[in-house]
Amino acid sequence: MSHPITIPAWQRPHWRASDEEILLQFYVFGKFDAVRVPSQDYGSPGLPAGITATNHPHAELRAWEGYPLKGAMGRMFKADAPEAWQRAFDAPEVMLVRGTLKDSQATGYLRDTLGVLAGMLDIGGQAILDPQILSLLDAGEWRRKYLIRDGAPIRNHLLILCDGEPEPGRSWIHTRGMRKFGRPDISIHRVPDAAIDRAGLLCEKLVELEALGAHFADGQTLDIEGIREGVAVRLGGGLDDPQFNNTFVEFSWPA
Repeated sequence: MSHPITIPAWQRPHWRASDEEILLQFYVFGKFDAVRVPSQDYGSPGLPAGITATNHPHAELRAWEGYPLKGAMGRMFKADAPEAWQRAFDAPEVMLVRGTLKDSQATGYLRDTLGVLAGMLDIGGQAILDPQILSLLDAGEWRRKYLIRDGAPIRNHLLILCDGEPEPGRSWIHTRGMRKFGRPDISIHRVPDAAIDRAGLLCEKLVELEALGAHFADGQTLDIEGIREGVAVRLGGGLDDPQFNNTFVEFSWPA
């Protein structure tokens, strides 16, 4: 099958070598033809070294402790995307695509993996679940979000959340998914109601800088338009952090 959309890879102009790791993980639900995945149609030569794809009977995965269609996560997906959830739930097979990579100065690894995912949809995939950003999309929705001429925006690869704080009139803006780029997630506490949109745009700018390779140092001061003194960030978290499953860059909105 021939497709007009070739997934691009972008350079990371702010990148410098580090010990950070990239993590990719996806579940593709469907009934797959026994043919080579046509990833080359999307500009991908196949999965990068370090990322594997394994085919499992769906019944086998249901017994896994981390199976994503059951428990609180499964109920969330069923409520938010009932049609995609049903397609995934009814699928007899699951392709599990996952692995870790060394930090990279370009995103060819992501292009190549997304090309394989797109190819899997062409040979029987019905839905793709991305647990890092709590996303479950049927085949059509996934194509519309990621098969975009000149490439899907960085924002599409991440999740930006807004949750209430204990202090009335304040919110917590935070992200999930930056492990796809080997970078910490962003956490902004005590955002006043009047500044939520502004903080959301700032968060989007910060994750874009990181996706393009930038690093933030503990104690570094960030300049924010309209805030004369700027803000100092702290680094925290870890892979076992329950909120992020990742490290984070955090600061509180100035009073």
